[in-house]
Amino acid sequence: MSRRQARETAMQALFQLDLNPIHADNQQEMYQTLAIDTALGESEAMPKRDREYAKALVEGTRKHLSEIDALISASSKEWKIERMAAVDRNLIRVAVYEIRFSPEKLTPNIAINEAVELAKKYGTDDSSRYVNGILGAMMKLAD
Repeated sequence: MSRRQARETAMQALFQLDLNPIHADNQQEMYQTLAIDTALGESEAMPKRDREYAKALVEGTRKHLSEIDALISASSKEWKIERMAAVDRNLIRVAVYEIRFSPEKLTPNIAINEAVELAKKYGTDDSSRYVNGILGAMMKLAD
C-alpha cells in the first residue's frame, strides 16, 4: 500500500507542476522540489524509501516527459494530451514512466491497475476506464 501512496504523492506533485508551468529553466528544479515537498507534506507519514520513490517518480517522469507524451499521443488518437483531464494525464504519465523508463521496471498489469485505482479515487466517473483504455492501447502498440 505504501507504493500506492508514493504514486499518489507523485501524481499530486506532477499535477501541480502541470497546471503551474515554470518557463524559466533556472527555476525548474526549485519548483519541482517545492511541488514534491508540498505533496509529501499533505500526505500521511511515509517511510523514507517511499518518500524517495515518490520523488524518483516525479523526477523520472519529468525527465522523460516528451518521450512519455509521445507514447501517450500515439495511443490516444481521439484526445490530444492537452485536452485530457489533468489527473488522468498525470496518472498515465506515471504509469508509462514505471513501465518504460524506470530503472525498476514495473510489470504493465501492476502499473495499469495502480493508475486505474488512483483514477477511481481522484478522477471523474469515467477516468478509470479512460486511463485503462489508453494504457491498454499503449501495451498493444508495444507488442
